[in-house]
Amino acid sequence: MKKLSARRRHPLAAVVVLLLALAATGGLYAVFAPASKAQADETAQSLAIDEGQKLYAVGCASCHGTGGQGTSDGPSLVGVGAAAVDFQVGTGRMPAQQPGAQIPKKKVIYSQAEIDQLAAYIASLGAGPSIPTKSQVSPEGADIAKGGELFRTNCAQCHNFTGKGGALTHGKFAPSLEGVDPKHIYEAMQTGPQNMPSFPDTTLSSKNKQDIIAYLDAVNGDDTENPGGLELGGLGPVSEGLFGWIFGLGTLVAVAVWVAARTAKAKKS
Repeated sequence: MKKLSARRRHPLAAVVVLLLALAATGGLYAVFAPASKAQADETAQSLAIDEGQKLYAVGCASCHGTGGQGTSDGPSLVGVGAAAVDFQVGTGRMPAQQPGAQIPKKKVIYSQAEIDQLAAYIASLGAGPSIPTKSQVSPEGADIAKGGELFRTNCAQCHNFTGKGGALTHGKFAPSLEGVDPKHIYEAMQTGPQNMPSFPDTTLSSKNKQDIIAYLDAVNGDDTENPGGLELGGLGPVSEGLFGWIFGLGTLVAVAVWVAARTAKAKKS
């Protein structure tokens, strides 16, 4: 009986064995380690959505509905994605001052942190285009010539050959792209704001969009050289020559008529 009682294990022996096994397999760290980065990111995203919902309730719900479902005063925001919010709010177009044929760009009233929160909330309502990364909008390494070709094919009909903008029908217009943040140009191509068609990656790839941004930076950037002359919307020497020909010839004709009239009057007198 004494030998049997001597061999009886201590009640905590099983716990010690389990802890040793967890330590050997790395499980001990998993049990006692702090929350993972993924969990921290998820928590931060949840907080951003909550704050964005509060901002939305104050500044957006009156037109777009309490749940983003849309009303007679504003379209549904379900599925537009974070990129649409970053573009519309980040350029001051939203919240709109008043309805009209087109909502113009104006002073931004939200901070970038608040815009990110609004974008997070709208993105939670339905999947949509995300905000592009810095590498996606950087002109470095892009094909400027290809970007010019793509821009003239898909964009010049409205925005002019160098992005100077132009008038459309019924009070609408294509805004100038000079000085626009590359991120917002990318987002506009992604989402198709207002009268603009959208160009998803199936139509214009991310690389194509980067090439277009590089082209616009090349023709409208701060370092772009202008050899002089009247640009006339950047249409080139043909339009400038035509302008000079019409108005120059018109001036010469007017002077000739004036001289002839003066000569005839002098002869009569």
